[in-house]
Amino acid sequence: MRARSTMAGIARKAAALLMTLLLAALPGPAGAREFRAADTHPESYPTVQAVIEMGRQVSARSGGRHTIRVFHSRQLGEEKETIEQTRVGAIDINRVSLAPFNGIVPETQAATLPFLFRSAAHLHAVLDGPIGDEILAAFEPHGFVGLAFYDSGARSMYNAKRPIRSPEDMKGLRMRVQQSDLNAAMMAALGATALPLPFGEVVTALSTGIIDGAENNWPSYVHNEHFRMARYYSLTRHSMIPEVLVMSKKAWDGLPAEDRALFRAAARDSALHMRRLWEEAERASEAAARAAGVEVVEIADAEPFRRAMLPVYDRFIGDPALKDLVRRIQAAE
Repeated sequence: MRARSTMAGIARKAAALLMTLLLAALPGPAGAREFRAADTHPESYPTVQAVIEMGRQVSARSGGRHTIRVFHSRQLGEEKETIEQTRVGAIDINRVSLAPFNGIVPETQAATLPFLFRSAAHLHAVLDGPIGDEILAAFEPHGFVGLAFYDSGARSMYNAKRPIRSPEDMKGLRMRVQQSDLNAAMMAALGATALPLPFGEVVTALSTGIIDGAENNWPSYVHNEHFRMARYYSLTRHSMIPEVLVMSKKAWDGLPAEDRALFRAAARDSALHMRRLWEEAERASEAAARAAGVEVVEIADAEPFRRAMLPVYDRFIGDPALKDLVRRIQAAE
């Protein structure tokens, strides 16, 4: 069974790569360019709708010369796969969580630390200012151009076994984490067993009992129907990992300066559009989960969770430059 599953996964990855390469080879009308964008979420999800909005703006501002075709719902692969395809130029634009970039762009580690951002207002103040620009600029030496940050809300713990009110309640739970060493270390520090899995495999893993739970925001928890199997949602609000919109440097280098400015401006505007959609989606998703009978657990004291993260900070933020970046994020008003 495991061998068949592995072969099926390899076949899906090969098909996704073949699709992007074939699309890259298709000719377009003279003077026009269709850019291929990837997102793992379904079409109705705020990030997908934001990239679609970016496409509308790019088309309008370029007089129809440029368009963006959005491949949602993991049509081009899981996030780690689309990141590599973006690096080599098979995908032009990609919306992914910042966490899978931790092993590629060191500066992203700072912005994905648990219990770093105090609130959504603090997050926006950091990402909309010079620190956000600094992190986006750090992508370029690695084959990407950082265009803008999207929101992903506060991530919390959910599972099928029991309410989580303290780190002790997490001991022994098998919890899915993003494919990031930092996120795996966070879960291990809380006493759980971390199982890194692609996002698209979480439903199957929950339904078959491979994992007991995961951690994510309200819209991801509800839109992907994790709430049907993991009925305890504990408001740890342990991280606010931003989403990032990147462009392949190969595609970027092929644009004249005026078009680069056009794409960057459209991306920044789409981020504001996404922020409005996100706030609506959070409210609607929480209401839907509560109406479905999910047990929502308030955390009376988050300090034990924060203390458990100190070794994680020490392990991943040893570089003096990263320590300074964390310090500046924490000090931002």
